[in-house]
Amino acid sequence: MEKLIKRCEQKPEYTWAVEDLYPSDEAWLEAYAKLAKDIGEVDSYAGKIGKDAKALYDYILLREKLSGDMLRVYCYAMSKSDEDKGNSKYADYMGRAISLFTELGAKTAFEKPEIISVSDEMLEKFYKDVPELCEFKRFIDLFRAAKKHTLSPAEEKLLASTGEMAQSPETIASAFRNADLRFPDIKAADGTPIQVTQGSFVPLMESSDVNIRRQAFEAVYHTYGQYKNSLAAMLDAQIKQLTFARKARKFDSNLEQALFANEVPVSVYENLIDSVNRHLPALHKYMALRKKLMGVDELHMYDLYTPIVADFDCKYSFEEAKELCRKALKPMGKDYLAALDEGFSNRWIDVYENEGKRGGAYSMGAKPHPFVLLNHKDTLDSAFTLIHEMGHALHSYYSMHNQRELYSDYVIFVAEVASTCNENLLMRYLLEGTTDKKERAYLLNHFLEEFRTTLYRQTMFAEYELEINRIAEGGATLTADTLCDVYYKLNQKYYGDSMVVDKEIALEWARIPHFYMNFYVYQYATGFSAAVALSQRILNEGEGAVRDYLGFLSGGCTKTPIELLKGAGVDMTSPKPVDDALDLFEQLIDEFEALVK
Repeated sequence: MEKLIKRCEQKPEYTWAVEDLYPSDEAWLEAYAKLAKDIGEVDSYAGKIGKDAKALYDYILLREKLSGDMLRVYCYAMSKSDEDKGNSKYADYMGRAISLFTELGAKTAFEKPEIISVSDEMLEKFYKDVPELCEFKRFIDLFRAAKKHTLSPAEEKLLASTGEMAQSPETIASAFRNADLRFPDIKAADGTPIQVTQGSFVPLMESSDVNIRRQAFEAVYHTYGQYKNSLAAMLDAQIKQLTFARKARKFDSNLEQALFANEVPVSVYENLIDSVNRHLPALHKYMALRKKLMGVDELHMYDLYTPIVADFDCKYSFEEAKELCRKALKPMGKDYLAALDEGFSNRWIDVYENEGKRGGAYSMGAKPHPFVLLNHKDTLDSAFTLIHEMGHALHSYYSMHNQRELYSDYVIFVAEVASTCNENLLMRYLLEGTTDKKERAYLLNHFLEEFRTTLYRQTMFAEYELEINRIAEGGATLTADTLCDVYYKLNQKYYGDSMVVDKEIALEWARIPHFYMNFYVYQYATGFSAAVALSQRILNEGEGAVRDYLGFLSGGCTKTPIELLKGAGVDMTSPKPVDDALDLFEQLIDEFEALVK
């Protein structure tokens, strides 16, 4: 049995260059101490920024610097902690970074109520007195838009000080899943033991051997079942803290509060669920087709990830996956490809799994460059994960290089658009490049799975998150039984009569980290829908569409996410992008069925 290597055994070329943030732990400690000291300067502006234009301008400059410094301090701590969740030194660094982030939030809590208190007439005078302040108009307007949800300075400070406590449920759940939780080994057909980890679970579920899939499925969910009450308490605590903040800020729902922060109308979330529910018959048709093609009497939840097309094995080493990305993204132009190669060549990426390493994949943006965590497995899915995360990274790269620090970040709603657009370009490249009927069928199966797992499944997650939040908002405690019951029934609704909804799947909520991210998951589905439209426009219209798209990537948060996407050619306030994507899904099912008859 192949055991996971320790972090110290990883080859440097396959690790991210965290030293680009700080050359050593000692340098990070110095930066941390300096930032802690600099945060103290904030106090001198309290009571002044709503009365004096120069004070407001100077404060925003300080705020911008502190935010940038805080991001780099936080990113270093998070990177080192995620390399090995069992390393207590970096767990301490992470805890200290969170504490400092909370302190910064508490110190700056006065800014919103003071900026809101300025009359429109006085604000116009501020802009005339200090013309440089006009550059920060959007920053100021964002605060003023939240007037009815803003408390007094003292209340804002108190609420901000709860930030560390609010982070605790996610911190505890992450540590439990990644550092403490261990799954039993399973056995191959010849009796050889196979290690089940957070990182190996999905590849095992893709196995052509039903016994391996079933064993892995049961090993994971039976283990989660042993801790279901503790895990339910963690998720209940997460939603309780959201509800507390929502009530304090006078929002009608946790959903409204979450979407307000990204300037996204609640109707976008609701329209997504409505559109997907209308198109559930297409998913049910796909499940019936999967059952038929697999030749099984019963289609189980552990049968969902193995390719339907047998005897066609797509494998990509990390080097092969990088080259595939370069070819697929050629329509994006030379500038984009140069930025991609910069990331590949300069160790933006932490590539392989090791003992204690955080599972999954993500990208985080910080100067001097983004950082990408992977757990590469030499599969086609891993190649898609690479191009997905580099989509995030290059979004950060473009925004950081085209906007000042204050406007260089982008909201979550648009984050998944760039990553999924890259995925769509890869799929279209692969489909166009094959003449082999079996390979095309395999790729179509993979594309259909992208729709199932990203558009349908993430919307199911979104619907689940909405429902359990509504239960909690009604005053009920989210027990393990409640969480399992809601999740199980949603699986029944989404997958239909062709699927045996195994009882173990009721526990899947326990392994989904995104439920601690406050209505995050729906954006995978909306992002996928937008990406289908954008990738099609790039391929069909060429340079003009690319120029609009790069403008979107470079926009940071200078406009609302809805406006940024409209500039790239997609209107997400309309159900059309979601409906169009789901219509494409139905067409792909028909093409796939014709190929495999």
